Amino acid sequence: MKLYCLSGHPTLPCNVLKFKSTTIMLDCGLDTTSVLNFLPLPLVHSPRLSKLPSWVSKDGTINLEKELKECAGRVFVDSQPEFCLPERELLDLSTVDVILVSNYHCMMALPYITEHTGFTGTVYATEPTLQIGRLLMEELVTFMERVPKAQSATCWKNKEIQRMLPGPLKDAVDVWTWKRSYSMQEVNSALSKVQLVGYSQKVELFGAVQVSPLSSGYSLGSSNWIIQSHHEKVSYVSGSSLLTTHPQPMDQSSLKNSDVLILTGLTQMPTANPDGMLGEFCSNLAMTIRAGGNVLVPCYSSGVIYDLLECLYQFIDNANLGTTPFYFISPVANSSLEFSQIFAEWLCHNKQSKVYLPEPPFPHAELIQTNKLKHYSSIHGDFSSEFRQPCVVFTGHPSLRFGDVVHFMELWGKSSLNTIIFTEPDFSYLDALAPYQPLAMKCVYCPIDTRLNFHQVSKLLKEVQPLHVVCPEQYTQPPQSQAHRSDLMLELHPPPMPYRRCSVLNLPFRRRYERVYILPELANSLVPSEIKPGVSLATVSAVLHSKDNKHTLQSVPKAPPAPPSKKRKRVPEEPPVLLGPKPLLSGAVPLEAFLATLQKVRRDLIVVFRIMSCNTFLCCKNKCEESVRRNKQFITCRAESAGRTRSWL
Repeated sequence: MKLYCLSGHPTLPCNVLKFKSTTIMLDCGLDTTSVLNFLPLPLVHSPRLSKLPSWVSKDGTINLEKELKECAGRVFVDSQPEFCLPERELLDLSTVDVILVSNYHCMMALPYITEHTGFTGTVYATEPTLQIGRLLMEELVTFMERVPKAQSATCWKNKEIQRMLPGPLKDAVDVWTWKRSYSMQEVNSALSKVQLVGYSQKVELFGAVQVSPLSSGYSLGSSNWIIQSHHEKVSYVSGSSLLTTHPQPMDQSSLKNSDVLILTGLTQMPTANPDGMLGEFCSNLAMTIRAGGNVLVPCYSSGVIYDLLECLYQFIDNANLGTTPFYFISPVANSSLEFSQIFAEWLCHNKQSKVYLPEPPFPHAELIQTNKLKHYSSIHGDFSSEFRQPCVVFTGHPSLRFGDVVHFMELWGKSSLNTIIFTEPDFSYLDALAPYQPLAMKCVYCPIDTRLNFHQVSKLLKEVQPLHVVCPEQYTQPPQSQAHRSDLMLELHPPPMPYRRCSVLNLPFRRRYERVYILPELANSLVPSEIKPGVSLATVSAVLHSKDNKHTLQSVPKAPPAPPSKKRKRVPEEPPVLLGPKPLLSGAVPLEAFLATLQKVRRDLIVVFRIMSCNTFLCCKNKCEESVRRNKQFITCRAESAGRTRSWL
């Protein structure tokens, strides 16, 4: 069993597991942190961005005027943002049989895999994962296509030039593999390969293994996966949460008795308490609104925003913010809010019970009905006519490199009354704000990450007790900024097996047993003998038949009769009856008198005696051949000499 690691991002994994003649890809996350190296894509012309100076090396030898721009001491690529894809050279991805998706954030690289590698397999995901993943892909494509850039920067990717660039461009990994966004046609083609599954549903792969999704408790439809044969079990834990939020709670019991547990997707903010971050978010929002400023919340169109709106629903009236408008702007805003209300069976018990009252599971439905929350597909059209300040705007993209958020950064960034509140933990807020410097608006960092922290995962592993644990190498050592914090790493016995991008691990267990079925008629022919109490033994001669990884013992077939030969058989002929020569004389002669007469015959004659009998013997003497037949009272003699023949009877 081997594990191929194609991604270096611990929360956006992409691994390939080879297990019992099947090749299984575990997630296909897209590392979007690479877009932080690019300039933002404004919806309208930005004089500030257009006047940024070009970067020139200190010695003047490198001058990429059309590709690199400098802002506040940082160098950015002036081109369409590109993404760091999973490694595609480590193994032939066309050999992948299936892809298992754990949540909608970990499927954003799916079109790159299914449409450009020769992939012909099947993708398995839950229905919310598929539908919300489609929304996130559609949103990404829309953000990119509505602000196209004709030029494409490639010269800076030359290894000799990149070596001369300042950080972080100098340290960027595999820049030649970075790609622009896919198209909507590729998205639709990729998602057409997805087959829907439900929690605890068992799917058989080629008769070799069974895969089954379990609730992970992180987001709508998020899953952990069990991959098992008759005698081996592998658990894949990715993006899980033990906190009580809107999804179904995590299924922990099914993870027990695993031979190998592959662990990814732990919290990126192990020291930040999600409840404390929610409280800080609400208090900073209220302070800004009361001071007459606006609040900008860069976020994804699904996920944490549901919890933020629910928190604000309870907070608005207590903070006297009932007249403050809340805007949610995204190309898929309407679909996202509606999907959250119709996936009732994937929600926690408290929200499921509201559906039968009937009440909407999420309170943002009431915010929409009372016009406290309004959603728009873009800043154009109805929004421009209904927009009023001070307000709170939820929009994307959290990287601040594309989407409607770029327009609000240019609009509100010069006023200290306004505040931007970061809630998504995927991007460094300092790197996200770098191309907007100098910035007057206040910045608040409240990352809300409900995934497992190191204390929770250590407790979980003690309960499920896997034989071996495999995890990213980032989890085996404390963060560089907090090297003294040994509690921010995994300490297990035996130690976990770490992996990093482009590494191949031989997982430490071997297949010992295989299940074999025996046909009933063969089983009936066995005669077991008891060798000790409770144990019987029988010998068996059989034929092992293997098909689709299922093995069956069958009776030894009987030898078939020899097929008729195509050659014509020759019918054996009976020996011809030898007729004696026609006698010249006829009559009866006594035997003794005949022998006496024979002695008088000349010695130069060759005399042949033929005595016919049932019992025949042959005697040769003096060139004489004798044959006697006792039941016949006749003798045929043949004498040959100098061409003469004589016969007597």
